[in-house]
Amino acid sequence: MINETENISKKLFALNKPKGYLVTRSDDLGRKTVYDILPDWVYEEEWMPIGRLDLESRGLLLFTQDGKVGNFLTKPGNCTKVYEIWVRGHVTDEHIALAKKGVDSAYGLLKALEVEKIGMGGAKTKLRVKINEGKNRHIRRLFGALKDEKFGTPLKVLKLERVSIGSFDLDIELGKWRYLTLQEEQKLLKNLK
Repeated sequence: MINETENISKKLFALNKPKGYLVTRSDDLGRKTVYDILPDWVYEEEWMPIGRLDLESRGLLLFTQDGKVGNFLTKPGNCTKVYEIWVRGHVTDEHIALAKKGVDSAYGLLKALEVEKIGMGGAKTKLRVKINEGKNRHIRRLFGALKDEKFGTPLKVLKLERVSIGSFDLDIELGKWRYLTLQEEQKLLKNLK
């Protein structure tokens, strides 16, 4: 079923996941999963998502059949991931400094490698956030642990989109998928032993 074209990865493909799809093979509650928007052979040949994006999140999701590749790309410190998020509340330089230093939470220490303010809209702030680990709901919980100084309420991530994993940048239309090229695969997995 895999396209045998010369320059196509046999190990990885990418999906631009829309909001409203679970990253799981099946759901007891009958909710939509990413396998509902992928060809049947993805499920049948047991291609697995590398990492997760929650139901409300969208963006880049990689799939593989190779456990070694999956483990490498999800191991903390091996691979940076970049997200663009909209946060309800006024994100200050202090919030950014705290996010980079780390915030203690019920889920352990949550922190970002880099946080850059890239836009504002009313009482919302758009940020580009880079992390190199991915605890469950990491970014939502990190910013939820910070308070809006004006209103005294927790910051809330309203929209989250993963735009890159390692050297691979999202360049696919929402809801579509494609194989990585061999060059993209080699660059992404260059430190895989």
